[in-house]
Amino acid sequence: MKTFNSIYSLTKKGILLVLLVFCCTGFSQHKKEKTKFKVIAFYTAKNDQAHISFVHEANKWFPKIAKENHFVYDSTDNWKNLNAKFLADYQVVLFLDTRPEAPEQREAFRKYMENGGGFIGFHFSAFALKDSSYPQNWDWYHNTFLGSGEYGSNTWKPTSAVLKVENQHPVTKNLPKTFTSAPNEWYRWGNDLTKNPDIEILLAIDPSSFPLGTGPKAHEIWHSGYYPVVWTNKNYKMFYINMGHNDIDYEHGTNKTLSYTFENKTESQLILNGLLWLGNSKK
Repeated sequence: MKTFNSIYSLTKKGILLVLLVFCCTGFSQHKKEKTKFKVIAFYTAKNDQAHISFVHEANKWFPKIAKENHFVYDSTDNWKNLNAKFLADYQVVLFLDTRPEAPEQREAFRKYMENGGGFIGFHFSAFALKDSSYPQNWDWYHNTFLGSGEYGSNTWKPTSAVLKVENQHPVTKNLPKTFTSAPNEWYRWGNDLTKNPDIEILLAIDPSSFPLGTGPKAHEIWHSGYYPVVWTNKNYKMFYINMGHNDIDYEHGTNKTLSYTFENKTESQLILNGLLWLGNSKK
């Protein structure tokens, strides 16, 4: 009986030890999955109901996709957080609608990118126009980093477009050669991105989209031309995406959101591709 009890005791201890090792290993793996990388999104959400709608949509979609893909998503409308100490905790920065205005914030962002940080800019974050509330007074960002320069013009009303993949890249991985986007206000830029050797155009408007826009003004309808809508600067870990303007019921004064950017599965896959590429890349 004594021998039996000893064997039973040893067996019980052995099982407990195995279970302990398994639990600890499982916990360690789980913890590792939950902290793959961290994303911080900056926004203002005060300019244009279409941009505000997109920001609110983004701040619902990104936490969901972060949970599914084991990264952390935080967001803030406090641009004073755009400093070296705060950014050190994040691998990817998003500008959901606007850009930083304070010189020290701009300098912190520039150094973050030059030191290997990741970035995605959406739609209005690239806007710059002389004598507007967002003038082109940041050459590094608009000319060197984004490459686009000043805003040139836009289509109206927000409409879908057929987009064409121009180059293979982690951002465009497994995307169809062409696909139809969510409704958007499309921008034309002052600089010709095709002549910039640092810029790699990833998506452009396919000619089958023309005429693009409905007006009522004639210049708000595009009938021809080459319009990049997603691109990367090869000197940085970044890409810019022209999408980020939901369709809004301005005509009837309700300001109701009529379309949602992230309801387009292909477009959402492109954004997720980009996040995973940036977040998992080494500095």
